Amino acid sequence: MQQTEIPNEAMVFFTEGGDGVGAVREVTPDALTVYVENFGEFLVPRKAIKAVHDGKVVLDRDQVSEKLLRAVAHAHDGEDPRLVG
Repeated sequence: MQQTEIPNEAMVFFTEGGDGVGAVREVTPDALTVYVENFGEFLVPRKAIKAVHDGKVVLDRDQVSEKLLRAVAHAHDGEDPRLVG
């Protein structure tokens, strides 16, 4: 993927139109640091980026670590489904 400006705090997704899975915390020439709620920060190689647009980053799930995939799968486990917001 070509070098595209990636803003800090950009939302991170695995699919266009899907649920957000995290937020960009830092951008370096080789990687992104992505924060996942309740799990912390993960280093994601730039080769995992499928698209960047409209303040969003879309990642290729086949290019990220299993640890990140597990964190995303459980990021909202502690939320009370009775609370709205």
